[in-house]
Amino acid sequence: MKDQSTEENILKAAISVFQKKGMAGARMQEIADEAKINKAMLHYYYKSKQKLFEAVFRQAFEKFAPHINQVFNSDKSVFEKITEFTDSYISFVMENPYLPNFLIQEINNNPEFADIFFGSEIAPNPLRFKKQIAEEIEMGILRPIDPKQLLLNLFSLTAFSFVGTGLVRGILNLDEKTFKSMMEERKILIPELLINSIKK
Repeated sequence: MKDQSTEENILKAAISVFQKKGMAGARMQEIADEAKINKAMLHYYYKSKQKLFEAVFRQAFEKFAPHINQVFNSDKSVFEKITEFTDSYISFVMENPYLPNFLIQEINNNPEFADIFFGSEIAPNPLRFKKQIAEEIEMGILRPIDPKQLLLNLFSLTAFSFVGTGLVRGILNLDEKTFKSMMEERKILIPELLINSIKK
């Protein structure tokens, strides 16, 4: 019978190794060593590295994606959704700092993983939000903008500081405490910037 605490320990170890080595570079033995179990025990819980990788990804993303889809699909205005998405994304990534680089690296390097991710029921789906942007443009609430461009601006502004943490901290000479403080400030600054750029 599988023990939940052992499984959680394995997932924590896998996160650490995958973050350092990526999917391709990680080895099951390394993960077993990190979890302080033998390799046979690891294979009892996860038959392959791919299965373990998918479990790590799903565990993290299941905490985040449902809320993001809830934001996209709510009855709130575009302005409110921009604000809520920004706050939710930054809060989540500050708690799971490995995820952006981990996710982007695997999508770029592993087409099979990209298919799994984008075909998953838990993947963010901004379709309704894109339609709403177009509707609010028609209503005269927003300036004309391609909804895809607005979404790209939103994703870029929220994600870059975390994907490029080392670069950002190096160029701006930030210690960890100051970096985190700036990310909290961006929960307000990013929505202000985007909303001011699109409101009439």
